[in-house]
Amino acid sequence: MLSAAKTFFVISIGLMIGSLAPGAEVDLLNGKNLEGWEIVGQGFWNVLSDGTLVGQRDPRKPTEHQCWLYTKKEFGQFDLHLEFWLRRGGNSGVSIRDTSRARYAHGAAWDPKRTPSHIGYEIQIANDGDEYGTGSVYLFAKAKTGAQRDFDWNSLDIESRNNMIRVKLNGQLVAEHPGDPARSKTGPIGLQLHDHTAVAMFRNVRIREVN
Repeated sequence: MLSAAKTFFVISIGLMIGSLAPGAEVDLLNGKNLEGWEIVGQGFWNVLSDGTLVGQRDPRKPTEHQCWLYTKKEFGQFDLHLEFWLRRGGNSGVSIRDTSRARYAHGAAWDPKRTPSHIGYEIQIANDGDEYGTGSVYLFAKAKTGAQRDFDWNSLDIESRNNMIRVKLNGQLVAEHPGDPARSKTGPIGLQLHDHTAVAMFRNVRIREVN
């Protein structure tokens, strides 16, 4: 039997370990609908019967600019995991820390210098030959090439910390950057449909918040 002092010590250590333990990983998509998300711009986002999220644009409306799907909740430091499929020649992305919620990325307010990549950060998803390939911290750090699988699902892991953004594509570190000190450290998570030809699919979108 433990003495009172030893019992107190064991409980204290347990509490300390618990307080240092990382947060639980949470699904951002419930597999049924878009609860917890909001659409910005003109696009179609649907959850299939297997839980896959499909985003697509109307090709008959070429003048409309970007469309985004944003979490209603905002996040600070976190680890984000998702899997994506992109059509050949497609362009998409993941927005983090964008306090504008793509306000200037569509419609009459369109301003190419105030899109999410200029206010927060965009982690690029593309196979259209863009110099900022998949995994790039767009405008800040170009991704290493060779990790992306065309015509198949790919995994993207984004580590967002106050002073560092790291991106892994299919388990390989492809880009990292400390970010702009003047930009926000918090914001929602966004998924992009870049233009009127865009078609993209996402699944297993999970986040673990870090204190």
